[in-house]
Amino acid sequence: MTTGTNNLIVAAAGSGKTTHLVKEALKVKGKRVLITTFTEANEQEIRNKIVELNHCIPPNITVQTWFSFLLQHGVRPFQGCLLEKRINGLLLVSGQSGKKGEDRFGKPIYFSEKEFERHYFTPGMKVYSDKLAKFVVRCNERSDGAVIERLTNIYTNIFIDEVQDLAGYDLEFLKLLFNCKAEILLVGDPRQGTYSTANAAKNKQFKKSEIVHFFEDHSLGLTTDDTSLMVNHRCIKAICDLSNSLFPDFKPTSSGNFTVTGHDGLFFIRPADVAGYLAKYRPIQLRDKVTQAVDQQYEVMNFGESKGLSFERVLIYPTQPILDWLKSRSTVLAPTSRSKFYVALTRARSSVAVIFDFNDKTEYSSFTKYTPS
Repeated sequence: MTTGTNNLIVAAAGSGKTTHLVKEALKVKGKRVLITTFTEANEQEIRNKIVELNHCIPPNITVQTWFSFLLQHGVRPFQGCLLEKRINGLLLVSGQSGKKGEDRFGKPIYFSEKEFERHYFTPGMKVYSDKLAKFVVRCNERSDGAVIERLTNIYTNIFIDEVQDLAGYDLEFLKLLFNCKAEILLVGDPRQGTYSTANAAKNKQFKKSEIVHFFEDHSLGLTTDDTSLMVNHRCIKAICDLSNSLFPDFKPTSSGNFTVTGHDGLFFIRPADVAGYLAKYRPIQLRDKVTQAVDQQYEVMNFGESKGLSFERVLIYPTQPILDWLKSRSTVLAPTSRSKFYVALTRARSSVAVIFDFNDKTEYSSFTKYTPS
């Protein structure tokens, strides 16, 4: 079987990667196109962008979430290869599924794949989300490649947005796609790896920002473009520079936003000044978790929830590790914290304020100490 081309675009935040992907999809005429992405929010963003550019979603383009895609094209047609019972949908899980019990040290024990139903399914026969891609890979093996063959007989082009969200056996499924006859285009920003499709041991070394190393495998036959979408059209230079310092091993992004508003850049703001700042500048409040107290009079989102969105100004409630890193860049920031903070920073067009009870005598790199006027 002749394989199609496999292309990956590593994009910067604010570079218009979803717009680029949609434009590429709209160029395909007379052939069926699939666009898939992990989150429902991004699925809706893709739909909105297609309508914005084309006034409607063309009949040859299908947009669906990654899990919906795997259920429709992997599980439903081929589940009979592995079991006779009916599968009753999907159960979303955030950790490892299929817990059997605990050992005498309190360490969890999980059902092995030999304990088939308990490994893949709830008692109500819903497939665990972290095992979904694994089940589809097994269906493809048992059917001698029929899963991939059927899929590529339906779609000539498969576009995957936010590819950094894929993990575990989803990457094994990607390998199968790379060897099929469809044209594959992947787009993503590994620095924004705040979500994962699975927390499985399989391919755990490639989770989130580390997925770049998965794509370095030359046997995948992947052409990587890490230069075309490296201008951040959303954020001003000061914000771009700080976000670049979070990931020094990546190619730095440059700013395409030269707008001056009169309140621009990076600010530390004391807790006592937050109420006045919110009233004056109306920033979106961004926090790590819902347990963080905020001012409920103003809009608020969690870091991960804000991914893909743009705001004129943001006010960040930092975790202690983030604050420690801002005060001393030599401090180690865990990968998930690094990605979440990167997302929070790069939502802002003009200003980022971080709540910190700063010392008047100490100067902080890149940040202005905010004083109410």
